[in-house]
Amino acid sequence: MKDIHLKAIPADVVKQIQTKLNEIKALVKPYAITLTPTERHNMLKMGEKSLTFVEKSHEYAVENPGFVPPFLNMPAFDIDFADAHSLWTIRNDTMQVYEMIDDTTMVAGSESYYASLMFYNSVKVAAAQDVPGSKAIYEELKKRYPGGKRKIENEDE
Repeated sequence: MKDIHLKAIPADVVKQIQTKLNEIKALVKPYAITLTPTERHNMLKMGEKSLTFVEKSHEYAVENPGFVPPFLNMPAFDIDFADAHSLWTIRNDTMQVYEMIDDTTMVAGSESYYASLMFYNSVKVAAAQDVPGSKAIYEELKKRYPGGKRKIENEDE
């Protein structure tokens, strides 16, 4: 992987982002719906192509009420269409922000993990050579090393 150097994100910027995200969550919360995994799986899903189908269907239904079946709740269709349409743009913008954050998190995590491995290996060599202070650091990091084997409590019982 090529070496990517990130700019440090200032703490005040991170705080501003978190504040704005909390504001967004507070705005959405009264209208948000939570689905179970089964509900999500079983539900019809509107994509880009079906969005244009829904837009055109709604337009025709409004313009041609004689074709609207009596069992179709048109006021509910109006509300659902308006919400789906307006949220679609917000969803796309949110996904772009998510991808920027996800990619940046992945790079920062990868590079800091790599740096940690370099430090860990340096301390490991120092501990093997009895460099003062290195054993305690090595033993602490060894317990937390993701690739290492963890001792199971009460293993001997």
